[in-house]
Amino acid sequence: MTQRTALVTGAAAGIGRACAERLAREGKRVGVLDLDKARCEDTVNAILAEGGEAIALAADISDRAQVGAALDELRAAFGPITIVVNNAGIANFIAFEDLTDDDWDIMFKINCRGMFVVTQLVLPDMKAAQWGRIINISSSSAQAGSPRQVHYSASKGAVVSMTRSLSQAVGQYGITVNNIPPGSVLDTIMSQQVLEGAGRYTLDQLTAMIPMGRTGVSSDIANACSWLASEDSSYVTGQTISVNGGRVVT
Repeated sequence: MTQRTALVTGAAAGIGRACAERLAREGKRVGVLDLDKARCEDTVNAILAEGGEAIALAADISDRAQVGAALDELRAAFGPITIVVNNAGIANFIAFEDLTDDDWDIMFKINCRGMFVVTQLVLPDMKAAQWGRIINISSSSAQAGSPRQVHYSASKGAVVSMTRSLSQAVGQYGITVNNIPPGSVLDTIMSQQVLEGAGRYTLDQLTAMIPMGRTGVSSDIANACSWLASEDSSYVTGQTISVNGGRVVT
């Protein structure tokens, strides 16, 4: 199989880092992108230490010029980009009555427009190759709701809808588009916010919601990402692959 170049956004830590490291272990050349390039170096160094190939990149994913410059840097290092993991996003907890227009707009600017910008800018590489994998990280909150995250849940619901429609638009080019809505994944910034009181849940309460009897870890999401980026998933597109220990079933 031709060696692939992958872009993983929000890859300085948590789920993004786990996905970047997993793809690198499988021979992908990885662009590790986040807001802070210095924070990406830890992920890159971990990949290099295992014999993989990676480069640190910085961009605000909602800024088309910044993303374009980062993608040019990745292409110069490793060639056309045919795998993208749209993981970067933001989350917080605010009662609906207290939400401001700015709270709503910034959530959609990063979680929706950012994903649109990144995907649109890598799509020409995939169409030229007649092969591509677009993997969007949404959230189980888009499926089950979250009472103090109406704006966040709505933005992630938009990711699910975008995945379905985009899969129909680009399937003819050999490109698959799927999304993974993680459940409670403890080694992430958002889960730490939940446990520190912003989400008003304890670890025992989170665990009690999950039929498998445990919360998730970032590698659980990376496992699914690995499959969706592979040849084995070539006939799977437009799908929601729920990795949540059974918290949400469809």
